[in-house]
Amino acid sequence: MLATYKEGRSPAAAWLPSLRGATGPLIGLILLCLFLTIATDKFLSVRNFLNVLDQITVLGVMAVGMTLVILIGGIDLAVGSVMALAMMVLGYLNVVAGVPMGIAIPLALLAAALNGLVAGLLITRFNVPAFIATLAMMSIARGLANMITDGQQIIGFPTWFNMMAIVRFGGFLTLTVAVMIIVFLAGLLYQRYRHGGRILYAIGGNAEVARLAGIDVQKATVLVYMVSSLLAGLSGMVLAARLDSVQPSSGVSYELDAIAAVVIGGTSLSGGTGGIGGTIIGVLIIGVLRNGLNLLSVSPFMQQVIIGGVIVLAVTAETYRKRR
Repeated sequence: MLATYKEGRSPAAAWLPSLRGATGPLIGLILLCLFLTIATDKFLSVRNFLNVLDQITVLGVMAVGMTLVILIGGIDLAVGSVMALAMMVLGYLNVVAGVPMGIAIPLALLAAALNGLVAGLLITRFNVPAFIATLAMMSIARGLANMITDGQQIIGFPTWFNMMAIVRFGGFLTLTVAVMIIVFLAGLLYQRYRHGGRILYAIGGNAEVARLAGIDVQKATVLVYMVSSLLAGLSGMVLAARLDSVQPSSGVSYELDAIAAVVIGGTSLSGGTGGIGGTIIGVLIIGVLRNGLNLLSVSPFMQQVIIGGVIVLAVTAETYRKRR
């Protein structure tokens, strides 16, 4: 059912659909920050806050696209591999072929979006389950990424490209963080003010009812998967700027991190509830948790166990909330 809003609601209340189901995660984020503030004196500082923002840029951009997919009741397992493919296309075009970055970046993003187009068509035209379709595209994209340079990394980007992730304008924001913030705001505004954003909830709630209501479910589904892949490609551009290099092994397990951020943020895996506002909180929780565990010198292996536990708690809380 399309989202509707009662007259007389305050402007702040208009944003509630984006935060629906995210009250618990928000409280959890606040409690996590309080705990880390007490546990380590290095956490509560401007420098560390800026480090957290830098560390979540790639995940943040990718998670917005994953949110749209999960809102319609889908799943996208290919985003990590699509990110690697976009990075390798960028590296080959710019460094090997000498194509200017102003052309190489759009072409790399186009390559990413084409993966989403194929996945969307497999799901809508050939009725392939989203899990299988995106699993297949994950393998194809990773294989293509390796084929471009026979598994070798590429280095040698222009200096200004790497500076996007280093120079802090006004002593605060790098351009890569600014890209993440723009993606967050664009996603929130689209979800709140555009008809297409509200359609996602209708499809996730009941695709057949949405179709009978006149919504072109197939077209919307294809576009959502294209946007998810496009944002995965954009996250690859961000990571390439941070690393000043690209390699076909990049992005392994990033799809799991993106799904985790969306679920922790309160978006239901069955679709129809949640939103990008909650995903932002989920991304921050993962970023703050990893940052805090590093400050506390927790081993990377134990970090995986702890983050897995947080995901289990988030899913359990969602299930409990639905039963009430």
